[in-house]
Amino acid sequence: MEYFVYGRDVPGAGALKQRLAEEHWAFMDQYAEGMVARGPTLTGQGDDAESTGSLHIVDLPDAEAAHAFAYEEPYYLAGAFESVLLCRFDNLLGRKMWDFTDGVEGNDRFLVITTGEPAPVPSKHLIVYGELLTLDGRTRLGHAATVEAPDLESAANLLPPGERSTEVFPWTFGGRR
Repeated sequence: MEYFVYGRDVPGAGALKQRLAEEHWAFMDQYAEGMVARGPTLTGQGDDAESTGSLHIVDLPDAEAAHAFAYEEPYYLAGAFESVLLCRFDNLLGRKMWDFTDGVEGNDRFLVITTGEPAPVPSKHLIVYGELLTLDGRTRLGHAATVEAPDLESAANLLPPGERSTEVFPWTFGGRR
């Protein structure tokens, strides 16, 4: 089963996350085979962008393992996250971010989260796309996608607006360098 974990940084968490980087990587290395997508959300694109959060979509055996993944992570334990969104993830494309091959020169990457009941929209610009579900998998909460687009507005338009909200964050592929 795949799980969507998005930790939103507390303001000014950058220095703390830098100090904990090796602990974070050592923790994540345990889950490397199950990673579907990973990477930081950012204040914008480019070298001066700062982290605003951390996305991980990971295949785990059950909700208990997902809870441990989300809440035993070094950034979380040190207080770097303001909140954590933890959901089941139904991977509608059935692929990992590394399988995405339709990249367009000059486009940026974004994380789009919608709540409510939008209808799925197929697009070659979706990197990873799926439904967000409660941990027991019984109730749909919305959809999430990592996408490639020329700008924030175009990224937002790749998924129809949710009944309650749509959030879009600049995002980049993550992983140990």
